[in-house]
Amino acid sequence: MGARRQLQRGRDPADSDLQRLQGHLGPPAGAGAGQGGARRCGDLGAAGHPAGLDQLPGGEDRGEARRLGAGPARGRAAIVRGRPGPLQGRRGKHPGSAHRAVRARERACAGRAGAGELAAGDRQSCARYRHARASRRGGPAVRRLLLVCALIASCKRGGQQQAPQQEGVPVTVAQVEKKTVPQQVSAIGTVEPMHTVQIRTLVGGTLVGVHFQEGQEVSKGDLLFTLDARPYQAALAQAQSAVLRDRAKMLDAESTARRYEDLAKKEYVTQQQAESARAEAASLQATVRADEAAVEQAKLNLAYCAIRAPVTGRTGSVLVHAGNVVKANDAALVVIDQMQPIYVAFAVPERVLPQIRARQGDKLPVAARLSDQKPGEVPESSAIRGEAAQGVLTFVDNAVNSVTGTILLKATFENKDETLWPGSFAVATVTLGEIRDATVAPSQAVQRGQQGQYVFVVKQDGTVESRPVVVATQDERMAVIEKGLAPGEVVVTDGQLRLAPGSRVQIKAAGAAAGSGS
Repeated sequence: MGARRQLQRGRDPADSDLQRLQGHLGPPAGAGAGQGGARRCGDLGAAGHPAGLDQLPGGEDRGEARRLGAGPARGRAAIVRGRPGPLQGRRGKHPGSAHRAVRARERACAGRAGAGELAAGDRQSCARYRHARASRRGGPAVRRLLLVCALIASCKRGGQQQAPQQEGVPVTVAQVEKKTVPQQVSAIGTVEPMHTVQIRTLVGGTLVGVHFQEGQEVSKGDLLFTLDARPYQAALAQAQSAVLRDRAKMLDAESTARRYEDLAKKEYVTQQQAESARAEAASLQATVRADEAAVEQAKLNLAYCAIRAPVTGRTGSVLVHAGNVVKANDAALVVIDQMQPIYVAFAVPERVLPQIRARQGDKLPVAARLSDQKPGEVPESSAIRGEAAQGVLTFVDNAVNSVTGTILLKATFENKDETLWPGSFAVATVTLGEIRDATVAPSQAVQRGQQGQYVFVVKQDGTVESRPVVVATQDERMAVIEKGLAPGEVVVTDGQLRLAPGSRVQIKAAGAAAGSGS
């Protein structure tokens, strides 16, 4: 409000400074005002009255004022030095109106510099504004140009990355061959000990000693456990005493019978008395023999107090420890498995039974290697581990399993190095003969999919096709192909994971001959 009243007072003609501010008047005549300044002052003052607040400079003038006001404080002080200071409002009032009046007066003073200088300043200001507007108009175009350049660069990089894929997937291949191979049947079986013995006590009592370590190899006759033998020693002594007593009675009865026999001949005693004496002697003889048998039983019970290994083998975990009271033939104390020799039990399809029976008189060779697969699964070379153990076929079951259509076989292995462990799984391979002119491919070429087994065949144009095959027999090195391949074709043995039907391949190295054992 204070600033507005001062502006109202500024309409008084006596206040020349405010008149020049409101009317944009230049200095008095003869003061050197420029033509541009006179023209503008004449236009605004033609009405014969000073300009009001609504006619104060705006637009470009305000922008120029802001530019001048944005300078350092020292520069602004130099501009307004010698001029009336800005109008100050009361406490709490905004002095903006007074400041605008002062800035307008400063612009009016700046206009007195002459028409040339004012026109030059206007041209510089307009040039600056045109440059700023041109920059703002060119910004989106520049951004669009940069975006197009980035897309072109990315397309070039994508083309460079896709170029190696067009060269082909690197693979290893091998050629399908026709050759004579051994006729073999493979199946996954279970290693079984030839003898498994559960050690039990034959007499009751307190277990007082364990004389082996768990898992220890023991021989037949080695001491394993001991029971408290004192009750059985007393029973043996009692039986021996009964034998002595009854033997004395027997001797006396025999003597009496002989006397009665002599007296009966002389008719001193009756014949009935003589026969009774003989019967008494015979009864005592039987009693003595029973007592002697009791002595043998007492000795046997005493011997049972020391439990020994019935076979040579490896012990398992101790099931009953020392200090426990055991009963006769109650719980197993330990289990012993015979490790040498050992069985491998496996089942083969019934269709090979005639071939096995035709050579039943011969000892068919059987090779066994440990496997991570379970019985009933198709043997795979990747699951086989360890060296092959050599054995012979020793058992053919007397009936075919009607549920599975297989027949149980057992092969015996010496197992001197104990490679075959009871309970483990092994791939057993029985050699039945030879197959002549068989189509053979490496086992690595045969893949398994949802539709069955297949191989990737390399065509003449360098692409591959997926072809289903029927495998007759297969081991870790080669597969006998019954249908699906022909000799001379090239199959992929490594790199199948990156292939699809129609993919172009790049052969890294020629594979060895199919089925070679090298």
